[in-house]
Amino acid sequence: MQRRRLGRTNVEISLLGFGAGAVGGLMTKGASVDQERAVARAVELGINYIDTAPLYGDGESERKVGRVLKALKPDVVVGTKVRLKAADRSRIADAVTQSMDESLRRLGREQVDLFQLHNPLVANDADDRLAIDIALNEVVPAMRRLQEAGKTRFIGFSGVGQTPALLRAIESGAFDTMQVVYNVLNPSTGGPMPRGAPGQDYGHLLGRTHAVDMGTIVIRALAGGALAGTTERHPLAMQAVDPIGSAPSFVEDVARAKVLEPLVKQGIASSLTELALRFVIAHPAVTTVLVGYSTLDQLEQAAAAVNKGPLPEETLLRLGT
Repeated sequence: MQRRRLGRTNVEISLLGFGAGAVGGLMTKGASVDQERAVARAVELGINYIDTAPLYGDGESERKVGRVLKALKPDVVVGTKVRLKAADRSRIADAVTQSMDESLRRLGREQVDLFQLHNPLVANDADDRLAIDIALNEVVPAMRRLQEAGKTRFIGFSGVGQTPALLRAIESGAFDTMQVVYNVLNPSTGGPMPRGAPGQDYGHLLGRTHAVDMGTIVIRALAGGALAGTTERHPLAMQAVDPIGSAPSFVEDVARAKVLEPLVKQGIASSLTELALRFVIAHPAVTTVLVGYSTLDQLEQAAAAVNKGPLPEETLLRLGT
């Protein structure tokens, strides 16, 4: 498994990461033996980045990740997150610290490698949608204090919310990493927004992160599973997945994904999911891509796809990138 440098952190992480979220569901609702087998197999495949969060299964993902890591003791990079509620606005520093301490207890660790702000970033504060001014002026100092205390090596944020707010977060220089929404249905994080395409224009965020040497972690590479080309969901998976930055509904995203099936029939990729993953890793500013798994077989397929390398240049041109 190829490794890429996580921006100015200088940490080398695998091009494919292990997403422990609720969309795939393995690490929130799966059997303990299957969870351990999957992480062990991921390590065998060369995957060394595991991404979790308190939000995933109301802490279950962190608990299960912690249990498996204690059993296997692999050499991996671990990232978790903090998501502030509206009630936390009057106590942001305490809320950030409390979230970190609770995450460390669930994970059974004294330190994580990466601590990320999980709220959508916006201009005007509302519910869990966090104003960028609050993020930069109050959350970042709290995260930095945790870094100074040795509870995290690096800090980052999830690139969801309004594009101008995301650009401000990048340009602030405050964060070491960013999670970016990037997929073949909405490639605007990596280049121009296709004419007539639905969804949010992310304004070529990857160019901005590259310019300031931030590590980039791709989320929604499979558009919440829509790029499997079917509305059917594995029993462990989240059964209703709201789109992020793409079409108004999951069903519409699936329909748009099926338009790409002729490329599979032509032998360019063995499946839509392979096509989607190889599209994402073709961008040189991408450090790693997260996939959420329901089964060990899905892990094997994702690793095989990434190991095939980027899509050919002529295919990328056909896709409008």
